[in-house]
Amino acid sequence: MTPVWVDWDGRHVLFNTARGRAKECHLRRDPRASISVVDPENPYRYLSVSGTAELDEEGAREHIDRLALRYRGEPFPRHPGEQRVIVRIRPERVDAHGLDE
Repeated sequence: MTPVWVDWDGRHVLFNTARGRAKECHLRRDPRASISVVDPENPYRYLSVSGTAELDEEGAREHIDRLALRYRGEPFPRHPGEQRVIVRIRPERVDAHGLDE
């Protein structure tokens, strides 16, 4: 489990990683994935999504820049030779607690 910036396209939970990193390698071997979002003010308020992941390199550089702008206010730094990958998780199970407030 590692922290990631998350996104939603209306059908899938998305995050972004680099080609060759452990997340990408593990998901190519076994596409089962889950994402948990926990409220930092209240750890008993959370959302968890599990499903099957699909990996896509098309548009991944632009996607990480959009995420970086949202989370940090500036584009993602360029790393020579790095290839970005969008991970799309198709929700198959959703668990939540404390979100009905």
